[in-house]
Amino acid sequence: MIVDFHTHCFPDALAPRAMAMLEGNAGMKAPLDGTVAALVTSMERAGVDRSVMLQIATKPSQNHTVNTWAIERREPQIIPFGSVHPDGEDWAAELKRLADAGIKGVKFHPEYQGFYVDEPRMLPIYRLLDDLGLIVVFHAGADIGVPPPVHGTPEHFARVLDSLPRGRTILAHMGGWKQWEGVEELLVGSHLLFDTSFSRAFMAIEQMKRLVERHGADQFVMGSDSPWDDQQAAIAAVREMGLSRDEESAILGGNAARLLGL
Repeated sequence: MIVDFHTHCFPDALAPRAMAMLEGNAGMKAPLDGTVAALVTSMERAGVDRSVMLQIATKPSQNHTVNTWAIERREPQIIPFGSVHPDGEDWAAELKRLADAGIKGVKFHPEYQGFYVDEPRMLPIYRLLDDLGLIVVFHAGADIGVPPPVHGTPEHFARVLDSLPRGRTILAHMGGWKQWEGVEELLVGSHLLFDTSFSRAFMAIEQMKRLVERHGADQFVMGSDSPWDDQQAAIAAVREMGLSRDEESAILGGNAARLLGL
């Protein structure tokens, strides 16, 4: 089984406008158009069995709407996650609603949501996520479309290691996009998991492999960051590292299947 743990989609009516804005911010053209149909076609082409679709509530007012769209998804090969904006007064109710609906996790994006991951106000949110058994995915490190300061550096995550759900917290982009030296220094060996998304084009394969070898292949899940990167390329990046067959299989889908209960 191959599982892509890091994809994004928008409702069909919203996708053109959202993608145009994000492409403008990032200064790049995405390979896909941001719709669920395009993702499903990509999965068929790449041989991906399941994709985790990550939502981001970029405003407090979006909490309910974003999560309703996730809850209502019916594509069998898509596993939707929800999101809450920390400034929303309904964050606790929304997390409980997601858990009650069978949603398996949530996504936070410190850059788009405007919070530092080690702020004291985040600690009650982390406690509830842990109590509910939800998986937590963070955008980690810099973002190609957002200027500094960075809100989720290795230093920030290191300060709240004991507060984050153990074995269910995933830092995207190999632990911190373009901050991999700090990841190696501060986060390797911790309980945090990393995904491989949107990293191979920006880091040497030797460093990518070193992170896997030092942190452990059982602590990684494959991600593409579709529509911003190609799923076939994301799979190829894992295979390019020259890991053992068991390690490669774990990263491409085994670890994700365990986390998601597939």
